Amino acid sequence: MTRALIIDDEPLARMVVLEYLQGFPQIEVLQECGDGFEGLKAIQQYQPDLIFLDVQMPKINGFEMLELVDTPPAVIFATAFDEYAIKAFETHAVDYLLKPFSKDRFTKAIDKYLQQAATAAPAAKQTETLLEAAAQSPAQNERIVVKTGTKVKIIAVQDVEYLQADDDYVSVITAEGAFLKNKTMAFFEKTLDPRYFVRVHRSYIIAIQQITRLDPYEKDSHLAILKSGAKIPVSKTGYVKLKQVLGI
Repeated sequence: MTRALIIDDEPLARMVVLEYLQGFPQIEVLQECGDGFEGLKAIQQYQPDLIFLDVQMPKINGFEMLELVDTPPAVIFATAFDEYAIKAFETHAVDYLLKPFSKDRFTKAIDKYLQQAATAAPAAKQTETLLEAAAQSPAQNERIVVKTGTKVKIIAVQDVEYLQADDDYVSVITAEGAFLKNKTMAFFEKTLDPRYFVRVHRSYIIAIQQITRLDPYEKDSHLAILKSGAKIPVSKTGYVKLKQVLGI
């Protein structure tokens, strides 16, 4: 038996998926969720095998919700046309259904999932790769969504002062404090706008607007002094990058 969730803010869309699933008694729907917060709680509670997920939802979108899941299940996206997401879907998702979709198209998506499930394809790795591809979209780079205990916090990118490597996580530093994100420095270096963020050290990425001055430090290194008073080490390579961006 495949255990599934439907996560979509449109009641009609959830109803359509439920109706089409009547032809697949081997798939049990454990819960319907109306937004990403409900979806995240349900995934943590039920640990489903499969989710039907909309991307464009209020509060947090489908991609942001998946980023907060430690071991993501297999995903079939059911969403309105979204140009930036299509390439990510085509390469890495189990399947994606563009609304409105027919019963025949839905059946093909389920058949594809069942075939993949039979081969024991690692859903978590597939979903992780999908998120990395989707993150290349500018629409995904305007905010960072993190978990703080049982709560979810949305951080606007313009509120980020700097990022610091923290073992297997990255600390996102804002005026409110530090928040851990289960991503790598390389991920943020690739996805944050290079006009506004520079990786100045293997362990630090700083927001250029936060820099008040650059002070010489040991040998060929420097210290970036931020508006908050934080002193961030700048490597020789990082200093070259900074000079290019700052035009100095």
